Amino acid sequence: MHEMSVALAVIDQVETAAAEAGDVTAVRSVRLQVGELAGVVPDSLTFCFELACAGTLLEGAELVTEAVPGRARCTACAHEWAVGMPPRLTCPACDGTRTDLLTGRELQIVGVRWEDGAPPPHAPTRAPIPEEC
Repeated sequence: MHEMSVALAVIDQVETAAAEAGDVTAVRSVRLQVGELAGVVPDSLTFCFELACAGTLLEGAELVTEAVPGRARCTACAHEWAVGMPPRLTCPACDGTRTDLLTGRELQIVGVRWEDGAPPPHAPTRAPIPEEC
Protein backbone atom coordinates (compact mmCIF):
# COMPACT_ATOMS: atom_id res chain seq x y z
CA MET A 1 0.00 0.00 0.00
CA HIS A 2 2.00 2.98 -1.26
CA GLU A 3 -0.81 5.38 -0.29
CA MET A 4 0.79 5.62 3.18
CA SER A 5 4.06 6.86 1.69
CA VAL A 6 2.12 9.37 -0.43
CA ALA A 7 0.23 10.55 2.68
CA LEU A 8 3.49 10.95 4.61
CA ALA A 9 5.03 12.94 1.74
CA VAL A 10 1.99 15.26 1.62
CA ILE A 11 2.17 15.79 5.38
CA ASP A 12 5.90 16.54 5.17
CA GLN A 13 5.39 19.10 2.39
CA VAL A 14 2.54 20.84 4.23
CA GLU A 15 4.51 20.94 7.49
CA THR A 16 7.47 22.44 5.65
CA ALA A 17 5.27 25.13 4.06
CA ALA A 18 3.65 25.86 7.45
CA ALA A 19 7.07 26.23 9.09
CA GLU A 20 8.15 28.64 6.34
CA ALA A 21 4.94 30.65 6.73
CA GLY A 22 5.53 30.87 10.48
CA ASP A 23 2.99 31.08 13.29
CA VAL A 24 0.70 28.35 11.83
CA THR A 25 -1.23 26.75 14.67
CA ALA A 26 -3.28 24.14 12.80
CA VAL A 27 -3.96 22.81 9.32
CA ARG A 28 -7.67 22.43 8.55
CA SER A 29 -7.68 20.95 5.05
CA VAL A 30 -5.45 19.88 2.18
CA ARG A 31 -6.69 19.77 -1.43
CA LEU A 32 -4.93 17.25 -3.63
CA GLN A 33 -5.35 16.54 -7.34
CA VAL A 34 -5.20 12.81 -8.04
CA GLY A 35 -4.97 11.73 -11.65
CA GLU A 36 -6.94 8.72 -12.81
CA LEU A 37 -3.69 7.14 -14.02
CA ALA A 38 -1.56 8.07 -10.97
CA GLY A 39 -1.97 4.62 -9.42
CA VAL A 40 -3.40 6.01 -6.19
CA VAL A 41 -6.70 4.90 -4.66
CA PRO A 42 -8.27 8.07 -3.19
CA ASP A 43 -10.20 6.26 -0.41
CA SER A 44 -7.06 4.43 0.71
CA LEU A 45 -5.10 7.68 0.59
CA THR A 46 -7.71 9.41 2.77
CA PHE A 47 -7.57 6.56 5.29
CA CYS A 48 -3.76 6.65 5.42
CA PHE A 49 -3.74 10.44 5.64
CA GLU A 50 -6.00 10.38 8.71
CA LEU A 51 -3.74 7.84 10.43
CA ALA A 52 -0.50 9.60 9.52
CA CYS A 53 -1.73 13.02 10.69
CA ALA A 54 -2.04 11.89 14.32
CA GLY A 55 0.26 13.89 16.55
CA THR A 56 1.19 16.40 13.82
CA LEU A 57 0.17 19.93 12.94
CA LEU A 58 -2.29 18.32 10.52
CA GLU A 59 -4.14 16.25 13.12
CA GLY A 60 -7.86 16.46 12.30
CA ALA A 61 -7.23 18.00 8.86
CA GLU A 62 -9.52 17.00 6.02
CA LEU A 63 -8.00 15.61 2.83
CA VAL A 64 -10.03 16.70 -0.19
CA THR A 65 -9.13 14.80 -3.34
CA GLU A 66 -10.03 16.08 -6.79
CA ALA A 67 -10.09 13.42 -9.49
CA VAL A 68 -8.37 14.33 -12.76
CA PRO A 69 -9.50 12.18 -15.70
CA GLY A 70 -6.93 10.79 -18.09
CA ARG A 71 -6.91 12.41 -21.54
CA ALA A 72 -4.70 11.73 -24.54
CA ARG A 73 -4.05 13.26 -27.97
CA CYS A 74 -3.03 11.43 -31.13
CA THR A 75 0.15 12.87 -32.64
CA ALA A 76 -0.95 11.79 -36.12
CA CYS A 77 -4.47 13.24 -36.31
CA ALA A 78 -4.65 15.50 -33.19
CA HIS A 79 -7.80 13.76 -31.93
CA GLU A 80 -8.26 14.01 -28.13
CA TRP A 81 -10.13 11.49 -25.97
CA ALA A 82 -10.73 10.31 -22.42
CA VAL A 83 -8.50 7.28 -21.95
CA GLY A 84 -10.63 5.67 -19.22
CA MET A 85 -9.69 2.72 -17.05
CA PRO A 86 -8.10 0.51 -18.13
CA PRO A 87 -6.50 3.20 -20.29
CA ARG A 88 -7.00 3.15 -24.04
CA LEU A 89 -3.85 4.65 -25.50
CA THR A 90 -4.51 3.97 -29.18
CA CYS A 91 -6.40 6.64 -31.07
CA PRO A 92 -10.10 5.81 -31.43
CA ALA A 93 -10.26 7.99 -34.57
CA CYS A 94 -7.34 6.60 -36.62
CA ASP A 95 -5.97 3.70 -34.55
CA GLY A 96 -2.67 5.57 -34.26
CA THR A 97 -0.28 4.36 -31.57
CA ARG A 98 1.77 7.55 -31.12
CA THR A 99 -0.10 9.44 -28.45
CA ASP A 100 0.63 12.09 -25.86
CA LEU A 101 -0.89 11.70 -22.43
CA LEU A 102 -2.29 15.15 -21.57
CA THR A 103 -3.75 14.60 -18.10
CA GLY A 104 -4.30 11.84 -15.60
CA ARG A 105 -0.92 11.42 -13.93
CA GLU A 106 -1.33 14.36 -11.51
CA LEU A 107 -0.59 13.94 -7.84
CA GLN A 108 -0.15 17.41 -6.45
CA ILE A 109 -1.17 19.64 -3.58
CA VAL A 110 -3.33 22.45 -4.95
CA GLY A 111 -4.44 24.09 -1.73
CA VAL A 112 -3.97 24.15 2.03
CA ARG A 113 -6.18 25.90 4.57
CA TRP A 114 -4.58 26.61 7.92
CA GLU A 115 -4.92 28.80 10.96
CA ASP A 116 -2.22 31.05 12.24
CA GLY A 117 -1.65 32.73 15.56
CA ALA A 118 -2.49 36.21 14.28
CA PRO A 119 -5.48 37.83 15.96
CA PRO A 120 -8.58 38.07 13.79
CA PRO A 121 -9.03 41.39 12.02
CA HIS A 122 -11.13 43.85 14.00
CA ALA A 123 -14.53 44.71 12.65
CA PRO A 124 -14.92 48.41 11.99
CA THR A 125 -16.75 50.12 14.80
CA ARG A 126 -19.74 52.28 14.12
CA ALA A 127 -20.50 55.52 15.84
CA PRO A 128 -23.25 55.03 18.41
CA ILE A 129 -26.70 56.09 17.32
CA PRO A 130 -28.01 58.80 19.65
CA GLU A 131 -31.31 57.99 21.19
CA GLU A 132 -34.19 60.30 20.40
CA CYS A 133 -35.77 62.06 23.35
